[in-house]
Parts: sequence; C-alpha cells; structure tokens
Amino acid sequence: MAYVPNGLARAAIRFKPAAFAGTFVALMMASLIVAACGILLETGLRASAPPVRYAGAPVVAAADQAVDFVTGSGDSRSETSTPLPDRARLDASLVAKAASAPGARTAVADVTFPIRSGGKEVTAHGWGSTAFTGEKLTEGRAPHPGEVALATPGAAVGDRITLTTADGPRAFRVSGTVKTAHSGAPSAWFADSEAIRISGHPGRIDAVVALPEPGVSAAALKSQVAHALGGKAEVHTGDDRSAAEGSELAYAKEMLTALGGSFGGIAAVTAVFTAAGTVALSVGQRAREYALLRAIGTTPRQIRRTIATETLLVAPLAGAVGVLPGIALASWWFGQLKEKGAIPEAVDLSLSFIPLAAAVGIAVLTALGAGFMAARRPSRIKPGQALSEASVERSGLGWIRTPLGVAAAAGGAALSGVAASTSGDDAANAALGVVMLFMLAVALLGPLVARGCAALFGLPLRGAGASASLAAANSRTNARRLASAITPIVLAMAFSSVLVFMHTSEDRVAADQQREGITADHILTSDTALTPDTLTKARDADGVTAAVGLLKTSVLVPVGSGGDRWLESASTQGITGTAADLGKVQDLKVETGTLRLGRGEIAVDAKLARSAHVEVGDRLALHLPDGTKASPKIVATYGRGLGLSQVTLPATDLKRHVTSAFPTEIWTEGGAAPALSALGTLQDRDDYTSAQSLDRELNAWANTTMAAVLGGFAAVAAVNTLVMTVLDRRRELGTLRLIGSTRRQVMRMIHWEALIVTVAGIVIGSAIALATLVPMVNGLTGEAPYIPPLVYGSFVAAILLLGLAATTIPARVALKSH
Repeated sequence: MAYVPNGLARAAIRFKPAAFAGTFVALMMASLIVAACGILLETGLRASAPPVRYAGAPVVAAADQAVDFVTGSGDSRSETSTPLPDRARLDASLVAKAASAPGARTAVADVTFPIRSGGKEVTAHGWGSTAFTGEKLTEGRAPHPGEVALATPGAAVGDRITLTTADGPRAFRVSGTVKTAHSGAPSAWFADSEAIRISGHPGRIDAVVALPEPGVSAAALKSQVAHALGGKAEVHTGDDRSAAEGSELAYAKEMLTALGGSFGGIAAVTAVFTAAGTVALSVGQRAREYALLRAIGTTPRQIRRTIATETLLVAPLAGAVGVLPGIALASWWFGQLKEKGAIPEAVDLSLSFIPLAAAVGIAVLTALGAGFMAARRPSRIKPGQALSEASVERSGLGWIRTPLGVAAAAGGAALSGVAASTSGDDAANAALGVVMLFMLAVALLGPLVARGCAALFGLPLRGAGASASLAAANSRTNARRLASAITPIVLAMAFSSVLVFMHTSEDRVAADQQREGITADHILTSDTALTPDTLTKARDADGVTAAVGLLKTSVLVPVGSGGDRWLESASTQGITGTAADLGKVQDLKVETGTLRLGRGEIAVDAKLARSAHVEVGDRLALHLPDGTKASPKIVATYGRGLGLSQVTLPATDLKRHVTSAFPTEIWTEGGAAPALSALGTLQDRDDYTSAQSLDRELNAWANTTMAAVLGGFAAVAAVNTLVMTVLDRRRELGTLRLIGSTRRQVMRMIHWEALIVTVAGIVIGSAIALATLVPMVNGLTGEAPYIPPLVYGSFVAAILLLGLAATTIPARVALKSH
C-alpha cells in the first residue's frame, strides 16, 4: 500500500515538505502575477462610469470619441480604435432631426466651452442645457442674444460685463443669475444660437439631448432618435451616456487593457516560465528517489501518476494563496493610477471569479506540464540506467532543447539587427522581441551557458585558494543546477534594466533637447488659459523683441509599415506668430526644408516623419484633436520634437478643433520680468524644463512599477531557486565536513559559488538589456541609451546581496547538524 501512487505522493509531501516549499512559492508568485494583471485587464474591458453632466438626460446623441483605423484587407484586415485627444463634435443641424423623432418632446443642443472673465476661467453653456441639468434662475430671465446669465458670485441683473471668448473680448448684459449645484464654480449661459457661434467651433455642438414625451421610455426614444439621425451620431442611454462626455473613460479603458493585456501577457509568460523551471528543478532533485522506485518495479505510468498527484496536492493551494496578494497588488496599482489622474474617480475596480480562476488554473497547468516534462526521462529509462544517472548530473542537453535554443538565440540576434536598421516605433516594437528571444535562448541552453560561465569565471578562482577552486569545479560539474539559478537572475536584470533605462534614456534626451531648444528668455503660462490679448500685451511689453503664442494639444498620426500600422498620439503646438519669431524663441533644429507656417502647412519631428514614411513636400494624413481628417503639406522636419513638440502648425488650423482655443503658453525674447509677470505665471528656461518633466512622471512611474513587479518576481524566483539548490546539497556539505573541511571553508566555497551565479546572471542580463536598449532607444531618440551609474549599481548590489543571503542562510542551516 505504501507504493500506491496517490499514497506515495501524500507521503512525499508529508515527510519531505521542504522539497515542495520552493515549488509552492514559485506557483504562488505565478498565480499572484496572473491574478493582478487579469483583474486590471477585466477592469479595462468592463470599465464604466455613471454620467455626470448627462445624468438628467434620458437620451444623448454624440459623436464617436475614438477614431477607427483600418489596415489591410480580406483575411489580413485589422481595425483598431484610438481615443481622441479632444472632444469630437456634431453638426448643429442634427438638433432639428432629433427633435422630429417620434416620441421626442424636444431636443436641445449641448455645448460647453471656456471663456475668461476678469482673469478667471468661466465655463460657458447654451441655456437650453438647463432643461436636463436642472439649474434654475434665482433672479432675472433667460438670456437672449447679446445677454448672459451668470452663476459667478457678485453678478447682478442689468450689469454690463466684458467676457473674452475665442473671438476676443465682448460686452454682454447680465439677464439673470443662476445657482448651480457646484457652489462657487464660475459658470455662464448664453442663448443657444449665440453659444454655438462664440464657442470657437461655430456650427458644431458637443451633443444632442432628446427629451421624451410623457410615457415614452428611454429605450424607445433611443431607437427613434437613432433612426432620425441616420447613423450620423452614436445614441446613448443609461451608464453608456458617460461615453458622450469625453475620452477620459476611453483612455482609462485603453490604458488598463494595455497594462493588463500587453504587460500582463509578458508578466504571465515570465511567471509561468520561471515557475515551470522551479517545478522542473524540484522534480530533478528527486531523481534518486525515482530511480529507486524504478529499481523496485514501479512502472513509468505510476511515476507519472505520482508526480501528477503531488502537483494536484500542491498547485491548487499555491494558486489559491497567490490570488489574495494578487488582488491586493491590483487594488494598489489601480488606486495609484486613479490618484495620478489616469483613471476617472467614478471608475471602480472590477473583481470577478474569472481572473482568479484563470490564475489558479494556470498555476496547476504549469506545474503539471513542467512536472511531466521533467519526469519524462527518469520514468522511461531502464531501472539500472536510472540509478547510474541519478548519481551524477547528465551532461547532454537533449535533441529538442538544443535546436530550439540555438534558433531562439539566432532569432534574437537577427531581430536586434532589424531593430538597429529601422527607426521610431518600428525599432521599439522589434526590440521588444529581442529580450524575449534571448531569454528563451538562455533558458533552453541554460546548462551550456552555465558551463561556459563556470569555465570563464572559474579561471581566476583556481588560484584563489582551495574553497574558490572547489567552487569553480562544482559549478562546472553541476551545470544544470547552476543554470536553474542563473536564469531568474538574468530575467530580473534584463527586464528591470530595459523598463527603467528606456525611460531614463528618453528623459535624458528630452531634457537635453529642451535645454538646447528653448531660446526664449521668458515663458508665460497659466493654470487656466491665456487670452488672445495677453499675447498682444506681451508683444508690447518693454524689451520684448519677439512673442509667440503656443496652443498645446495632440494629433493622431498613422505610423508603422505594411499591415502593422496604427495611430500614434503626437504632441503638437499651434503657433500664433511668425515663423521668424518662432525661430527666436525655439531652436527646433531644422534638418530638411524651411520652417514656414502658412495655412495648411506643417513641420514635424524627423523621427515621426520616418515612422510615418513621409518627407518634405508630402502630405501627412492625420487626425486633428477632434478627429477631423486633415492632410497638411510638410514644409520642414526637425530634430528636437521629443523635448519640444513633435508637430508644429499654425494655431489657426487648430483652434476650431479643440475645446479651448486660447493660447496655452506665450514665449518671449527679451522683456522685463516685472512687466511680464503681471500677465501670468512667468518661468525661465530651467523652471519650464523642470515643469515639463513632471508631465512624464506618470510614464516614469508606470515603467518603474512594471520593473518592480517583474524584477521583484524574478528576484523572489532566484532566491527560491538558490535556497532549493543549497538545501538539496546537505549530503554534499556533510561529506565535506567529514573529510576535514572546516565550516568556514565550506561557507567560503558557498560564497564563491553564489558570486559565480550572480555575476554570470548580471553579465548575461546586462548584455540582453543592451541588445534590446541600443536599437530601441536609437530608433526612438537617435541617441545611445543613458544608464545612470547609481541606478545600475543599485541593481547589481541588490542582486549580489540577494544571492549571498539566499545561499548563506540555508547553508548555515544545513551545516548545523554537521
């Protein structure tokens, strides 16, 4: 009965729990990673938020707040949806069509835009929107053309007030005062026709709100309005109305889906890969037991059943335990993104059984697959041969692993060459595959790599004393054991370096470009918006020789090649002023063409132009911030787009396609600081560069967090593997003590072995990171990677300390009985 497979499996776990502790930890960590990324992915797919502005609007018709981009045709056709940088709008004529729908009591145009009053930003609407927002007059009457109703404190009916709109300052009579739900929030209401005219995008409205006749349901009215509009707008009801309020929710969904899907996929593969290696190591360490079982007549099927039972006893529990910290990690991650403004406050974390069950299932399948693969040979060979192989490490690599490993290494080298010969996002996308292929090669060719490292690093150890020489000999002889420890260290070093140093490189280049490209003496900014007359006042200020207004936004540019094309958001500046004045405050480093900015003309960053496969004289098909298609002519390409703006065009071509047409910044040459500071917040070059770097904080945080998650997992896997290998050597360490070695000599040997493992992992991981970073960073920035010495040194120090601790502590425990 003792050798019934299920009973044998239970006995193995009961009497030798230490042999399964490492497997348990590895599977638990894999489950943690899969659960956390799965929860974020599910949240991205299911994310919704209750409507705010349209909470009282039963049916809302609005434009699609994303652009659909189609590539290929037939079976190779693919379609992607990209959220717009600004609000997409509808033609105002759709209001009458919606009002004519059966069941509609009325339809009103909704339009929201900023204006300025006495240096403060005021949010303006059409008066018709009060039919669904619920604001009521406290005094006076609704506005007529030339009039305004105000919620601004201190306003009185009959007053004359000057408001600055997109077309400039204009006087209005206050027709009434309004109390809003947001006490103290400056707001203004105009007659609907006037609101549409002065909004900055005449003839266009944000949305159409349809109000039903008594007894007509929202669902019935939605169908009628959709039919009346003839597909010219998306019609929303319920929580779906929040999609009509802007692109914030769409951006959050896209980011969470990318985080949980793209990064989650890499993290899950890495976790499964590492956990499988740990399971295989655990099975391999018990090769002597399996050999004895084969010697006493146990069949191969019984061996496999025993391993399967052990797995089913350990893996489900490990997966279930990992789910709880996975939920905690996803909650923390989600909360940080919300705190940084990347996710709307109304969006909640979605949590269902699907990602949790997937995490446990993947842990079980990983353990089963790895266990069966590791036990395939010991369960099939003859009993006598099994005993002889269990006594020494097998030297061969196998006819499956070797060709696959060589192919992965060759593929990584080839892809690195492809990435080096391309530019922009093509280089970045190709480089991402480099690290994966090289990591796969290291795992498949692990024993061969380990022997090479042992031979290389063992040479200087031969003359460093008996302990060092023995450590070198052990490393050469037990290459498989060494490889299982090196692989997770390589993983931690490679992935952490790529994620962190990609950002430090881009940040360094952007800072250099800003430092060299900002030639303005002063930069005026505002927490709200600057007005057109501010630019005039800046030009007239004492000592100012040039002043240029910048309207900062983004456009969508198609990049990529062949069937792999997508829309990329490119930072954009709309210029109010002459190209000559722009040249006095910005040195964009023009590479081709001439920087002249007439209507319908555009200058773009040279790397963006290469990614879009266009050059001077071509027309660049792009989507303006509100989704409008445009094809401006390229008149120049320049080299400092990463630090300044990737796209430069006249502000007149942008103003009608953004919510706020006011300048975002005003750059001046010359001028006295006291005179200019009265116009807004005044910054010099250093202040502006520092402020701009804060805009990249979210990307830096995201990269660092992903590096911490992947690197932390790989570090735990490395520690786990090192502990398992040291504890498995109790007999070897005891033998060394029996033949006369002192405890100090044995510990010194362990330390030298740990150094061989960690230094090999650091060197190989750094090489893989460089092979990835060099083409990626060169393609994105045109420069070499920037690796801060202190950051890299901290990575190296952390790995060395972890490696020494993970071998020293269990070695001391193993030597206590000797």
